[in-house]
Amino acid sequence: MLTIPELARQLTTAFETKDLPSALALFAEDAVVIDPHYLKTEMKGKAAIKQGFEWAFSNMEKLGFTVRHIWAENDSGAIEVDTHHVLKGGMKLDFPEVFVVETRDGLITRLQAYPPYGPPGIGGMLMGLTRLTWRLQGKMK
Repeated sequence: MLTIPELARQLTTAFETKDLPSALALFAEDAVVIDPHYLKTEMKGKAAIKQGFEWAFSNMEKLGFTVRHIWAENDSGAIEVDTHHVLKGGMKLDFPEVFVVETRDGLITRLQAYPPYGPPGIGGMLMGLTRLTWRLQGKMK
C-alpha cells in the first residue's frame, strides 16, 4: 500500500514521462479529479480521468513538477509543487500549485488542484477591476 508521499512522487513521475497507464494505476475506480486546467474541471471515475489526462498529455510538450512540501496524515494530505510545463508550440508555464489528496487502500480517491490565481468569470473580473481601482486610488501597492 502506497503512502501519500509515494503516491505524489509516482504521480509526478508518470506525468513527466506521460505514462498514462502508470498514472491511472494510482487512482481508485471511483476517484474524482478536480482541476480548473482541464476541459472538464471535475472528472469522476477512471474513464473521465483517463480522457482528461490524455487531453493534457496531447497538448503539452513537457510536463515538469518540483515537489516542495508534502503534508500527510492518515488517508489525506496536501502536495505543494512548482510546475515547469511547456505547451506544444513552446510556451512555458511556471507557477506554484497545491493539490489536496484523499486516499483509500493506497489509491487516490480525490485529487483537487488549487492554482495560485483567482476565480474565473464575473467574480474574477470584478476582483480584477477592484484591484485596479484600489491601485489607482493608492489603496493597494
